[in-house]
Amino acid sequence: MPSPPLDRARRPTAREYQALARGRLIESRLTPNAISLTGLALCLVAAGLVFAEYYFLGGLAFILGSVCDTLDGRYSRMSGKGTSFGAFLDSTLDRMEEGIVLTAVAFQFSQAGNDAAVAAVVVAVLASLMVSYTRARAEALGVECKVGIADRAVRVVILSIGILFADLGLLAPAVYVLAGLGTITVLQRILHVRRALQVPVAPAVDL
Repeated sequence: MPSPPLDRARRPTAREYQALARGRLIESRLTPNAISLTGLALCLVAAGLVFAEYYFLGGLAFILGSVCDTLDGRYSRMSGKGTSFGAFLDSTLDRMEEGIVLTAVAFQFSQAGNDAAVAAVVVAVLASLMVSYTRARAEALGVECKVGIADRAVRVVILSIGILFADLGLLAPAVYVLAGLGTITVLQRILHVRRALQVPVAPAVDL
């Protein structure tokens, strides 16, 4: 799709600049999979920084990696370059990235002898996986399932705040909140699907 031309006779608006940048991006060789893999690489960097106790830098890397996770789906729809495998890869890497960073967080809690926080990380990882699984299983049954207070965006914000301000003692509270909200979200989705599947299907009317 060619980039929209800018009228040189007047100053371009911000929307026109955005349209031009979007057009140039679409015309490039960049693929949604490349953005997804960049997000994975940034989250690996974030985990390494957390292992080394560079929490603030690790939080920034995690935020940038999560932004890539947000962009790849939008770019896929916008550019028309998306594939079925790309959608599968995106969802798979999303789960891996969260787990990788939380593994580094669990290591630090283990080093500090904080067994309760380590257990909370395990619950947070399990809840994260179950939030995704319940949605996928529900949609396989024909039920839309995006309900819940802690979707991926919310979990990323909570974990990012915890890592960024770990030196202020916010990492453990963030993990406890993450584990609690994730568990609540799983229960919300289970109840939502149960209600949806209990709705009687109207019988077909012969005309």
